[in-house]
Amino acid sequence: MDEQLRQRLERVGLTDKEASIYSALIQTGGAYPSKIAEVTKLNRTTTYKVLQVMSIKGLVTEVEKRKKIFYQPEPPKNLERHLNSRVTIAKRELESLEIVMPQLEGLFANTPNKPVVKFFEGKNGVLSVYKDHIETNEKYEMLAWSNTADLMEVLPENFRNDYITAKSKVGITTRAILPDTEIDLKYNETFYKNFPKAIWPKIKHVSKEMFPKSDLTIYGKNKISIINFNAPQFAGTVIEDQVIHDLLVMIFELSWKGI
Repeated sequence: MDEQLRQRLERVGLTDKEASIYSALIQTGGAYPSKIAEVTKLNRTTTYKVLQVMSIKGLVTEVEKRKKIFYQPEPPKNLERHLNSRVTIAKRELESLEIVMPQLEGLFANTPNKPVVKFFEGKNGVLSVYKDHIETNEKYEMLAWSNTADLMEVLPENFRNDYITAKSKVGITTRAILPDTEIDLKYNETFYKNFPKAIWPKIKHVSKEMFPKSDLTIYGKNKISIINFNAPQFAGTVIEDQVIHDLLVMIFELSWKGI
């Protein structure tokens, strides 16, 4: 079977199994289901089912030979006709969707308790997430699980100092669970040494073997941020939802007490 042809047929809209069968048939001129199954390496039951669907679509024809059903491929024009019919159906569905869209948008906007999820990519996106931690005038306690060795590689020193300064001005306190790496064991002494001890995070440590390259921070009244430090695909997600926020606060407290 011509693998390149099969792949091209997939790209024009046939399923992988339909593409395999049509490719096999058009190269052989026709075959019995058992032979088709052998060539395509599909089991016989699947082959029969796919052939029936393709027959309905007008892509293959059933004929009787030696008291057995024999399948022949329909001309490629039938494939073009089938794809054109799909385009027509899709256009009609799109027109129908456009009619109902205002109603759907209205219902979606009025859905209560709907989480707000925002995605950020790249280092600049990650910095935007950390900026969101401090864009508040209200005191709160930040809770975090953080792999700070990876975090420090992403946050420039001036950004980090501005971040801590903003926390100090607002009065944001922190409790964090960190891995027991050398940098994390000396975290406050290294990064908060020039700031009042009143805002130094309270820290507990767990085995570094448990920590992925990530950071999860619970902040504000109802927000959570998740950072993926796997370079080069740095990415961040912010979820704004009271229920998820409160659930993670509970999980953090259990983690904190369990250490």
